[in-house]
Amino acid sequence: MTLTDATLDAPAAAAADARATSPVVSVIVPAKNAAAYIGETIASALAQADVSEVIVVDDGSTDDTVAIVHAIRDPRLCLMMNDASGVSAARNLGARSARGDWLMFLDADDRLRPNAVTTLLTAAKAAPRAMLVYGDYNTIDSAGQTIGRRGLLKGRRKPSGNVLEPLAGGNFIVNGGIMLVRADAFRATGGFDVSLRYCEDWHCWCRLAALGDFAYVPELLLDYRLHTANTMNAAVRTPQDFFPAVARVFDDELILGKLPAGTAPRLRQAAEIHLVTYAATQAVRFGRYREALGYLGMVGRRSLKAMPRSAIRIALSYFGI
Repeated sequence: MTLTDATLDAPAAAAADARATSPVVSVIVPAKNAAAYIGETIASALAQADVSEVIVVDDGSTDDTVAIVHAIRDPRLCLMMNDASGVSAARNLGARSARGDWLMFLDADDRLRPNAVTTLLTAAKAAPRAMLVYGDYNTIDSAGQTIGRRGLLKGRRKPSGNVLEPLAGGNFIVNGGIMLVRADAFRATGGFDVSLRYCEDWHCWCRLAALGDFAYVPELLLDYRLHTANTMNAAVRTPQDFFPAVARVFDDELILGKLPAGTAPRLRQAAEIHLVTYAATQAVRFGRYREALGYLGMVGRRSLKAMPRSAIRIALSYFGI
């Protein structure tokens, strides 16, 4: 080796040493019939400097999803098969196999923004007690064009520290692609509840919040795709579809044991209002305005005091906020 070669190799060796001592981040991507987007999703994860592995768990696809994954040549990419057992089982399977210190659950039609993982790791370093760090997202359409205006909410802060009480009152994390969770903490909760069809992530985040602190970083880290093939929007979802998760959260001994005494009934009502309002915002985004007004009436029947805030959230959703 010449002196010139050694000089050129020194930065590469330093970078390799840095990677060896950096936290290992595993991105888990459950996928079912995601051929239209899976390539873009994987590319956005592999482009992250601090991602050590991307685990795609195919959940019984009948399109070209598996072939597209196989065609991507990157040693960090792994494909597993889940035999159509559902998204929660797919995520759990990927998490059991992950080697990472930190896990991210990225949906197969979303895409990470540049430096998203690095931003989250920096936040984790500043909050060493946090078992979950999270940011925010913007929305895109089926073609990948920006439709959200959440950048207008830059001054907004979400909670850090002990977040169980506000989180039990409504899921403000929304999407697993905006967060990193410590792998050991995730496994300690038992993972996602496979009996829940919707809002299983909210239940999981609440169990994590019962175990320790969260940390929030006010950055847009993810492009969250809204389209008619999205799980939450593939058919008309009513608030009743989400209420089994409410029952599960407020029947969970780990969560109830860490909530302040006497707060569960109030928080359960808040969670129901949150989900009814969410259903209304989705109805607005897809032009179902009469349905949205009906949901606002459901809010009023639960709490007249909550109606103005719900109405504002529903109105903001019309403008993509």
